[in-house]
Amino acid sequence: MDSGIIAAFTNKAINLALILADKFNFRVFVPERFIELDSRLNLIDDSLSAWTGKYFSESRALIFISSVGIAVRAISPHVTSKLHDPAVIVIDESGKFIIPILSGHIGGANELTRKIADFLNAIPVITTATDINNIIAVDEWAVNNNCVIENPDSIKKISGALLENKSIGVAISDLSQKIPLSVNKSTSQEHSIGVMISNLSQITPFPVTLFLRPKNLILGAGCNKGVDPSEFESAVKIFLDDSGVSILSLKAIASIDLKANEPAFIKFAESHNIPFLIYKAQDLQKLPGNFTSSQRVLQVTGTDNICERSCMMAAGSNGVLLRNKFIYKNCITLALARDKREITR
Repeated sequence: MDSGIIAAFTNKAINLALILADKFNFRVFVPERFIELDSRLNLIDDSLSAWTGKYFSESRALIFISSVGIAVRAISPHVTSKLHDPAVIVIDESGKFIIPILSGHIGGANELTRKIADFLNAIPVITTATDINNIIAVDEWAVNNNCVIENPDSIKKISGALLENKSIGVAISDLSQKIPLSVNKSTSQEHSIGVMISNLSQITPFPVTLFLRPKNLILGAGCNKGVDPSEFESAVKIFLDDSGVSILSLKAIASIDLKANEPAFIKFAESHNIPFLIYKAQDLQKLPGNFTSSQRVLQVTGTDNICERSCMMAAGSNGVLLRNKFIYKNCITLALARDKREITR
């Protein structure tokens, strides 16, 4: 995915765009009449709206060096939700004002605006209420701390309470002894509204709870060759439900390199937007720890356990094995590990 795409429509805008491209590793696109000005330029080869639609889902940020109106008309057919839209920023061609107009928090438009403004010594025009009142934006905090927002409709309720200077409850499970959100808060569960930071799916501490799911769980997997992807998905759901954890907390799926082309694993990783990590048998077998050993698996694959060892390999030296090998219909094996970390921001 592109780190950023810039659309520029005048000579002055193009000069500014190339400066930003060199600094932030952006790509610059221009109308056909400007394409010969510099070898680094790319062609806007369709209507602006159609071009925008192409890169809307392929880029982390879209930057228009233009009027706000041009950008709004270009993006309007493609806007879907704050969870999925990229950052969209408008810059005037003199580089005086940097204006985030879409996905300020989750998409990172506000943060990128500040970086560009610092670089250009420009004015960031940020209008989101939490930012102008110097109140933490829980959705931006979640993104910066690699947490998934389970129920985004509750964001505005949390932000509204904070803007009214009300305290909110904060509940944390299995992460850190510290309360990481720098807000007017309390750990008391007597609050009517609060934030739950946990991968545990069966706890609702407040009547109105915003769930932030830290992506810190590794799914270890083994299976018979050619297992049906839908059956594998069902097995994982049963396994995670039984473990009491949210599927949104999965950071990766891991297995042995013999399963590198297993369709069920590949499809699962793609559908949940997580990496599929593979390891050599000899590396898995060398991993220290207490694992459920199988001589048959050792003879066939070169390691005595695939699912437990692979998820612990992915979790790293501080990883914790949460669930030992789970066997589903004698064709799928699953295990679960967590990488230990502290959230400090």
